[in-house]
Amino acid sequence: MASSYPGTPSTEITESLAEYDGIYAEWAPNEKVALETAFGASFAGRRAFCGMKHVGLNVAADPLFTISYTGVNAGLVIAVADDPGMHSSQNEQDSRHYAVAAKLPMLEPADSSECLEFAKYAYELSERFDTPVMLRMCTRIAHSRSVVETGERAEPPVSEYVKRAEKYVMMPGNARLRHPEVERRMAELGRLADDTFLNRIETGDRRLGIITSGTAYQYAREVFGGDASILKLGLVNPLPGKLILDFAASVERLAVIEELDPVIENHCKRLGLRVEGKSIFPAVGEFSQNLVASVLGRPAPSGRTFGEPIPARPPVMCAGCPHRGVFFTLARAKVAVIGDIGCYTLGASPPLHAMDSTVCMGASVSGLHGWSRALGRDGERRAVAVIGDSTFMHSGVTGLINMAYNGSGSTVIILDNSITGMTGHQQNPTTGYNIKGEPAGKIDLETLCRSVGIRRVSVVDPYDLAQCERTLREELDSEEPSVIISRRPCALLKYVKPKPPLVVGRDKCKKCKACMKLGCPAVSMRDEGASVDPTLCVGCGVCVQLCKFDAIERVDGSAEA
Repeated sequence: MASSYPGTPSTEITESLAEYDGIYAEWAPNEKVALETAFGASFAGRRAFCGMKHVGLNVAADPLFTISYTGVNAGLVIAVADDPGMHSSQNEQDSRHYAVAAKLPMLEPADSSECLEFAKYAYELSERFDTPVMLRMCTRIAHSRSVVETGERAEPPVSEYVKRAEKYVMMPGNARLRHPEVERRMAELGRLADDTFLNRIETGDRRLGIITSGTAYQYAREVFGGDASILKLGLVNPLPGKLILDFAASVERLAVIEELDPVIENHCKRLGLRVEGKSIFPAVGEFSQNLVASVLGRPAPSGRTFGEPIPARPPVMCAGCPHRGVFFTLARAKVAVIGDIGCYTLGASPPLHAMDSTVCMGASVSGLHGWSRALGRDGERRAVAVIGDSTFMHSGVTGLINMAYNGSGSTVIILDNSITGMTGHQQNPTTGYNIKGEPAGKIDLETLCRSVGIRRVSVVDPYDLAQCERTLREELDSEEPSVIISRRPCALLKYVKPKPPLVVGRDKCKKCKACMKLGCPAVSMRDEGASVDPTLCVGCGVCVQLCKFDAIERVDGSAEA
């Protein structure tokens, strides 16, 4: 069985698993629940899988460290996808540190074929060594394709469950006895690291030896080919000792190529080796073939180029995005906005500039409570929290409970667009459908908010600016904690049918640029005045409400929103 929470670049793993009828797959409310669920299946005797992105591993860290002690009953593999370069993340932490800290084996594939091969072998390792096994991905590996040789599916029998409190009940007395088992296991895995197909030497020119793993291995191969000897590591925790020492002795110059932190480099230095790593390579950002070539004095690989510079395309909320009306209202009200993780984080972008902080999933609600308690109800420093429906289910509920329990007069806005938007339209507990699109239990947000102690709960249509502004002012003036639910489906959902695009009456447009304040990509200003791109416009009508001259009309000539 597989239980995960979507997070780029890990999302597609579980989506793909859900296509196989022989595998039970689900979206969990968050990564902690997902890992605990996967462990429960393993505990019962079924092989299990849990996938997440690197920051999701922070959420799952609590069970992670303890199931390292308990071990497994059937194979348990935890895939974590790092995001060097922060293409879709708020930080670029290196998940190898979790494997080291939790004392768990970690495998790192370098292409799609190894993803399949290593995942299969991870289950064998898990059951052989009685341990969860981590599979480290990254953006370039997770979002690439390469030739894969498939095989017959292995379906081992369900492991028998045997009641063993001393192994699985982690009270202090039992945990103290399990810790030495973990150390013994890691020592045995360390011996395996020196003699496993996961780690291999590719002998080439011995004047330069490169130790690397994952995507960086592909860059090294492309830049050097056979002009360097390469030690490719597929088992990145525990790292080998003798293998690295033997490789180092066979080359004249030794360099480590690894993205983010110097995990391999520090291990080499502990072995007493002189090695070049972060002294020449950056500790931040994503690597490339050109970077590797320039640092190690090689000609950059030639590639295709465009004849002209590619224009910048900064991320923006889509035309017709239901969040735009809320952020416009918040910007006009000049309130501080404590944000959260989702596509609505783009509310921080110009011209709206309607967000003051974003930290992690759920931090908006908890942060707002702290803000309100620190500043009281100072009219010049009022604030609200904004959080998506899926993020609210993930970790916003507990912050709201805290707000209700400790009684801060704060307003939380739940942006309910009926889907998990940022990661590509996955279902969540508020949509009423499971990962396969089948009917499932549906959380009623209004009832949930009231049940945790919030008495003031209202629902607004974000396309109705007057309603949004009126409700916001009412709740900001209230002494009680409150929730505003902004409800309208994402404009990109297949079942959401766009209205005819709007048009601008040239004789009415005064070039006042009021419509430009929304930041809608379908609206632009040209010499002749405002213009609406009919290929982008979904006819939401929000811009119509800003035009004092009725210049923006529907195709039938109506200026009504």
